[in-house]
Amino acid sequence: QVQLVESGGGLVQPGGSLRLSCATSGILFKYSVMAWYRQAPGKQRERVAQITSGDIADYADFAKGRFTISRDIAKFTAYLQIDSLKLEDAAVYYCHASAPDGRGIFHDYWGSGTLVTVSS
Repeated sequence: QVQLVESGGGLVQPGGSLRLSCATSGILFKYSVMAWYRQAPGKQRERVAQITSGDIADYADFAKGRFTISRDIAKFTAYLQIDSLKLEDAAVYYCHASAPDGRGIFHDYWGSGTLVTVSS
């Protein structure tokens, strides 16, 4: 059974930092493309960043410079480091995996999200 479990969200003051984690199980993590999305109240879900199986990272324009995506293959876990948090970063952050099955067909999986609140 595939599971993506996010953690690390919480209440942070503007200018603070957070590291979100996405612990996975049941997927071929080494060969998966991992991504982080976020959804603020009343807004559409948007992609923040992704990292390929070759560790190539790509960021949304708003995320460049303050967000860092990474992954630890040994721990089957992806991370999102957020620095210099702004009020507009407040959202539910979701982990996404595009993971191959045994036949090489890719499937999409989502975590249930972790809430990031930014407030002074």
